[in-house]
Amino acid sequence: MNVAAAKVDRPPALPRGWPRQRVLGYGLVCLWIVFLAGIAAYLVVAWNGELFAKYAPSYVTGLGVTLLLVAISIVLGAILSVPIAYARMSKNRILSGLAYAYVYFFRGTPLLAQTFLVYYGVGSFRPQLEMVGLWGFFREAFNCAIFAFSLNTAAYQAEILRGAIQSVPRGQWEGAASLGLHKLQTMWKIILPQALIVALRPYGNEIILMIKGSAIVAIITVYDLMGITRLTYSRTFDFQSYVWAAIIYLIIVEILRHAVEWIERRITIHLQR
Repeated sequence: MNVAAAKVDRPPALPRGWPRQRVLGYGLVCLWIVFLAGIAAYLVVAWNGELFAKYAPSYVTGLGVTLLLVAISIVLGAILSVPIAYARMSKNRILSGLAYAYVYFFRGTPLLAQTFLVYYGVGSFRPQLEMVGLWGFFREAFNCAIFAFSLNTAAYQAEILRGAIQSVPRGQWEGAASLGLHKLQTMWKIILPQALIVALRPYGNEIILMIKGSAIVAIITVYDLMGITRLTYSRTFDFQSYVWAAIIYLIIVEILRHAVEWIERRITIHLQR
């Protein structure tokens, strides 16, 4: 009997040799190494010090516009996501239905189309906007981009917030109620700190996606990082202008990824054993 149990509980043998998955994995890694080496070699060979000195300040300015656009959109989207998430969790069918329609539209349509709808579509209502004093805001491409990006990220952040709150066990609410805590106190002091741990990585991914998606504003004449890159290439026809832009985007993403991981380690230090 013991012998049979030992045979059943025995862990599977470690794979030996070179299975297909391992060969494919090493092959992909080698391809990436060759690709990165080729990019590095191209930058060394095609290095143009005069081009760099002339357009580097413009790249810095464009990077500032990109970061400002994303930062404002993320903050406004976070503020707007709170009532949307509340409406999504509401038992009122009309309220939850409207919130669902909002989230469904902005998550189901491309950000580029939403930006075009704001930038080109709002201009059709210029007389009405002038009457209410809003034309001065919407006539600027940067403001239109902020408006479209804020509405878009609010839908994603609302779903992140809703999922994080609902992931907290119901017993937390019941335990707080038994202690006489108000619902707002329970949400602020008990539910949100636990939900933040769940929502941190999705929030980090949303910020990264917003940074990469912000490149589309170059199409509506906003001179962000990609807008400056397009302008530089149109004047020089030097392909390395796009390579430098890709490297800058990659550096930003890596900084954000490591920052999110550091924050996660800090707020979950009590969970580590």
